[in-house]
Amino acid sequence: MDDKRSTTVLEDIPSPTKDFRNGGPDHPRRRWGWLWIVVLILVAAAAYRFWPKGGAQPAATTTSSAGGRKGAGGITPVVAVKATKGDIGVYIVDPGSVAPVYTVTVESQISGYLTEVLYKEGDMVQKGQALAEIDPRPYQVQLETAQASLVRDQANLDNARVDLNRYQTLVPLRAVPEQTLATQQALVKSDEGVVQTDQAAIDSAKLNLVYCHITAPITGRVGLRLVDPGNYVQTSSALVVVTQLQPITAVFPIAEDSLPPVIKKWRAGQRLNVTAFDRNMKKLASGYLSTIDNQIDPTTGTVKLRATFDNQDNALFPNQFVNAQLLVEQKQGVTLLPTAAIQRNNQQTYVWFVKPDSTVTVRQIQLGTTEGNETEVTSGVSPGDTVVMTGVDRLQEGSKVNAQIEGASDAQRAS
Repeated sequence: MDDKRSTTVLEDIPSPTKDFRNGGPDHPRRRWGWLWIVVLILVAAAAYRFWPKGGAQPAATTTSSAGGRKGAGGITPVVAVKATKGDIGVYIVDPGSVAPVYTVTVESQISGYLTEVLYKEGDMVQKGQALAEIDPRPYQVQLETAQASLVRDQANLDNARVDLNRYQTLVPLRAVPEQTLATQQALVKSDEGVVQTDQAAIDSAKLNLVYCHITAPITGRVGLRLVDPGNYVQTSSALVVVTQLQPITAVFPIAEDSLPPVIKKWRAGQRLNVTAFDRNMKKLASGYLSTIDNQIDPTTGTVKLRATFDNQDNALFPNQFVNAQLLVEQKQGVTLLPTAAIQRNNQQTYVWFVKPDSTVTVRQIQLGTTEGNETEVTSGVSPGDTVVMTGVDRLQEGSKVNAQIEGASDAQRAS
């Protein structure tokens, strides 16, 4: 039995020679086949990665020391401008407010019922134009009463004068005592005073009748109605406010250090122009300096100036905020550069100057007046010089540039 079992176990063990011959899993040829497949895959991946595509590639892009990308051949494209010769103004700009030349509160000068309002709120009215009416009947009665009193007292005066003439004739004849003449003279003077009083009452009644017709004291714009018709108004009751708009002024302060050149030109009779701008520096109106205050405010170190504007288009409104720009001096024939082309650091103010060979160099400059987007250059740059305005972050000393002049035509750029 043991021999039979041993024979069976041996038969179950596979024969190595048979498996290799039949291409079993451990056959050497099968191992080399898988290895070649892996090698071929790696070669194909490397070929796909490094094989050139779309023809020859351009040379590697070079960068300047500033880290910016240059154009072909190491040339940096930039936008440049040319220094120009022109005029520039020296200005003082300070905030201020619009102030009307005249503002009048129209008040009633008599008491009575307001019967009629003859204007619309916000209307432009002319000087002398009717604004409102107060019931005139009580004052008409006063006038008639004063006139009647005048007629009576004038008759008494006439009679007293006749008696005075008679006594003056009889006294020399000793027909009447001198005391009677003196008494009559006093009576005549008294009656003359009564007549004058009556005349004053008539004039007062007539004036009250005039006051019943309320008119505009100045030419300007009326505001909101303060009293409605039908109300009983008292003396000094405010009815409406009239504000003059044409011309109009603006009051603004300037620093006391800026005052000497302004006073010098103003006292010499020169007309200094003033322009009013809104908060966003949009132009509102043009005018001129009309007055300088007579003292400096010690708390702020400023002095107030008043400018006058004709305001024909009503662009300025009372109490409106404005930025007042005072032209102190007009410089002519100076070198000008766009402010954006000027560079600054802790040590200097400079520009990137483009030389005739299209290379750039740093050039120090001195600045003068700045107006808007232009700045006066007092030294370092001359009219016609080219400086870089856009692209300075990609430049270094001696960099080659392709400068396109801002605002130049294609022909000018090509030249």
